Amino acid sequence: MSNAQDRFRALVEAYADDLFRFAVWLCRDRHRAEDLVQETFLRAWRALGSLREEKAARPWLISILRREHARGFERLNPPLDPLDEDLMADHPATPELSTLQRTLAALAPEYREPLLLQVLGGMNIDEISAELGLKPATVMTRLFRARQKLRAVLDGPDIQRSTAR
Repeated sequence: MSNAQDRFRALVEAYADDLFRFAVWLCRDRHRAEDLVQETFLRAWRALGSLREEKAARPWLISILRREHARGFERLNPPLDPLDEDLMADHPATPELSTLQRTLAALAPEYREPLLLQVLGGMNIDEISAELGLKPATVMTRLFRARQKLRAVLDGPDIQRSTAR
């Protein structure tokens, strides 16, 4: 086995789950997310020589995934489906989970994307800043506002009542 194959295998093993979670949140369809991750790794394999530092692998792969997702919209623009039932089968639906999903979906993309890059993608402020082409202060503001909006809904009276039971 070549060094490139070993290096690529290590990338897949280290980041496949993170990429899949992020892809599900982007496209809200398990099967499309699987295809998106496969296409991401295919492009990563072709461009493996351009990855200079291993510590840059996660942001590099997420960039590829985001571009592939955007290309999908250029090719065809299917309606967004709710989260795949198969994906959620292992996690029984609770009122709190449903509220969280609706609240995340309702967040403006400018707030949702940095939050998902941080929480699901494991990226830090500087990585998110570079990925989205924003200043770090802007990223911090958007993360703060995203959390504020989530907290306002999740700390609301409906959630308080359902968790008090």
